[in-house]
Amino acid sequence: MEKILTKNWDTPNSHGIAAYLASGGYASLKKIFAMTPAQVIDEVKASGLRGRGGAGFPTGMKWGFVPKNTGKPIYLCVNADESEPGTFKDRAIFEKDPHMMIEGVIIASYALGVRTAYSYIRGEFYQQWKIMEQAILEAYEKGFLGKNILGSGFDLDLYQHRGAGAYICGEETGLIESLEGKQGKPRNKPPFPAVQGAFGCPTVVNNVETLAALPWIINNGAAAYAAIGVGKSTGTKLWSVCGHVAKPGVYEVPLGIPFKTFLADYCGGMWRGRSLKALIVGGSSVPILTAAEAMTLNLDYESAQAAGTFLGSGGMIVIDETTCMVRALENLAMFYHHESCGQCTPCREGTGWVEKILHRMCHGEGRTEDIALLLNLADNMQGKTICALADALAMPVRSYVTKFRSEFERYIQLGRSEFPEPEWN
Repeated sequence: MEKILTKNWDTPNSHGIAAYLASGGYASLKKIFAMTPAQVIDEVKASGLRGRGGAGFPTGMKWGFVPKNTGKPIYLCVNADESEPGTFKDRAIFEKDPHMMIEGVIIASYALGVRTAYSYIRGEFYQQWKIMEQAILEAYEKGFLGKNILGSGFDLDLYQHRGAGAYICGEETGLIESLEGKQGKPRNKPPFPAVQGAFGCPTVVNNVETLAALPWIINNGAAAYAAIGVGKSTGTKLWSVCGHVAKPGVYEVPLGIPFKTFLADYCGGMWRGRSLKALIVGGSSVPILTAAEAMTLNLDYESAQAAGTFLGSGGMIVIDETTCMVRALENLAMFYHHESCGQCTPCREGTGWVEKILHRMCHGEGRTEDIALLLNLADNMQGKTICALADALAMPVRSYVTKFRSEFERYIQLGRSEFPEPEWN
């Protein structure tokens, strides 16, 4: 398989502009400046590239929603607020090949008519922020950012904005609110950011991995990218893999690869030869899969949806036979309760109630009716809030309790777990 996103990662000093230029970096800019912005958008549409931040929405189509001739500036926001538990692939791009993302920002900005772009980076990523700051400076020095880029007449400035540790700012309107200096609380939609986003102007928010794929698409053509993957799931995907595998890490594979093959050939199989119990395929917010479901799953958007889950952010958490699913769900509930912005009652109260019930259960005070209560809470949370944070807990609650119900019942009956304290690789 030809590597698209990770081709430079093993190169010494891959984060520097010298290594990037030596690998053919920024070559796509001459191509796009010979095209019209509409032609660039059409090329991205034809590639089938979908957003890699979680939703999987077609990128070119998203760009097409931006209104023309409003008289307002258009902004591009890079969503680098990678806070989903189990996800660390965007961080790796910042560390190993930041110029690939910068080149993608330039491509997207030219296509959209953007003159000012912002990269909103998770506040905890201090070292990654420093690497990107240096990369941005290098791009300015070489004339890839700033005024009249490569004599094209196109101007672009790129700024980084550090978050303050709020998971909710990974939601695009919460990100925009934070960028504007407000509390990071998601907005009601419509209007959508493409019409009224940052500073009341048309705005596109794209994920780091999404933008990093653009140089290859422009250099090699939409058809070449669309030929990789399967069906509507085109191209390659980065997976950040953690949990009970022999070789955790970040891997690039074509969309559509069987999970069974991915686990064996890339991740080295299960840790210590243990058995697979469950799989979180796309970050902690998606419904969990049993081992039987996981071993027949192909890693593409349509297959995941057919299995009742989502590819999400590509944060894969592999869970072995020694794991207590009750304690695992309590851990997630603590996270989502803590990270709720408190704006919507079903989320603010529901995440707290779920955590309290699971905490009580994990301390030997669970009641038989708690199982039905958890499912009822999930039903009253999902789809009833401004953003999807309530759903991000409701979907795991429903899937954990439904698929591992006997384990919850046994925990309540015994007043304790039958499983040892967790061990992690």
